[in-house]
Amino acid sequence: MNLKIPTVVALVSVLFQAASPAQCQSPDERSASKPIQVLLITGGCCHDYDFQTKAMQLAAKDKSLPVNWTVVNQGGKGTKAMIDFYKNPKWYEGFDVVIHNECFADTDDPEYIRGITKPHREGVNALVIHCAMHTYRSADVDDWRAFLGVTSRRHDHQSEYPVTVTAPDHPTMKDIPKDGYRSAKDELYIIEKVWPTTKVLATSKSEKDGKEHPVYWANQYGDARVFGTTYGHSNETFSDPVFLATIVNGIRWAAGK
Repeated sequence: MNLKIPTVVALVSVLFQAASPAQCQSPDERSASKPIQVLLITGGCCHDYDFQTKAMQLAAKDKSLPVNWTVVNQGGKGTKAMIDFYKNPKWYEGFDVVIHNECFADTDDPEYIRGITKPHREGVNALVIHCAMHTYRSADVDDWRAFLGVTSRRHDHQSEYPVTVTAPDHPTMKDIPKDGYRSAKDELYIIEKVWPTTKVLATSKSEKDGKEHPVYWANQYGDARVFGTTYGHSNETFSDPVFLATIVNGIRWAAGK
């Protein structure tokens, strides 16, 4: 077949335009641009969960992190609940990261708790925020505390606490200034125990006794990556761009991005 040069050029142009951006991407690039499937479990006592949820969603968008959000806010506003969502034994399926931002300190049923921790131990990655550390604190079993990576049962007063980064090379810490950064007005959780699988990433000092307590950390719980922070009580914290950037970094890290 004898094609004139302009016809060949036209054919090449059509073929080039027909190739979609996804077809031109490498497998790694396609994986990086694929939305992270995030399940946010929230609700319970003492916090403005609607504000906090919206703040995290907007922060991920502002940081150009593609996320598909599923939000479960059940259990009312008290300290004890066994939410309906967990009645499905496959509650975790389809999610890359589960964010626990709930506050149910007086729920203590061991089998209920283990129905939550078992999928995490088997590889469901997670973020744990603020009162998640006091959730299930009445329970005798340690499963939830091992999942969190720290044990806490009480907190100091609200203040603007200096934050000292102890693992500056960890990817979640990249947006926290190395000098002079203070939290928004928030509670300092007293950490009784750091579990052996936990790496402390940043600390703050108690204004009462001068003891340093982890405020950001990374935990390896079985096959799961868990990023945690004890900050997150106030709307001021969820308006702090440094805190929000760190939460987004935590989502990215937990998802392996």
